[in-house]
Amino acid sequence: MIVNTSAARPVKVDIWSDIACPWCFVGKRRFERAVADWDGEVEVEFHSFELAPDTPVDFEGSEVDFLAHHKGMDPAQVEQMLGQMTELAAAEGLAYDFEALRHTKTLLAHQALHFAKDHGLQVQLKERLLSAYFEQGRHVGRVDELVELGAEVGLDGAALRAALESQQYAEAVEADIAQARAYGISGVPFFVFDGRLGVSGAQDPGVFTQVLQRVVDEAEATV
Repeated sequence: MIVNTSAARPVKVDIWSDIACPWCFVGKRRFERAVADWDGEVEVEFHSFELAPDTPVDFEGSEVDFLAHHKGMDPAQVEQMLGQMTELAAAEGLAYDFEALRHTKTLLAHQALHFAKDHGLQVQLKERLLSAYFEQGRHVGRVDELVELGAEVGLDGAALRAALESQQYAEAVEADIAQARAYGISGVPFFVFDGRLGVSGAQDPGVFTQVLQRVVDEAEATV
């Protein structure tokens, strides 16, 4: 994805995130606001990260059940936390529905995003998957569901199905995860600007704008 068109060269931003990450959707919205307010060109690439790789594809239980078990938290505390997250997301225009959410392993979804990248639709599929997961209760861990969602953003469903069933992009996903480890990334979202400046978390848009401008200023200073 390339947005805005006035800078001499685009700033490359690599974003490590997970589909099953509420802060990643919020961070995406805040980053987009920053880009919209910044007078420059940005090229975005999403990279794979699994927050909970031990999650089964078909988890039997609610999001409260999963988090209470995974984090060892009291269910009442989890419910309060999810309520706060829902309000925070709403401030970014997102309608989280944790009661409908289908917790699942996101490995296949990440493979689908690599397929989408090769076909120029990665950003569109990323948005669709996040909305499907957090707002619509769709099961993004199954091939059939991913094919449907991919077709909705313009991908060839048959080709996507073949890629997922053959695990064509499994190595690409693992390479992303290995790169995250090499960078020392332990949580997402994590933004890497121009291959050298890292920003962790769903920061205020102003933080992203400052880093974008810093990258441009430093590049101009070295010319």
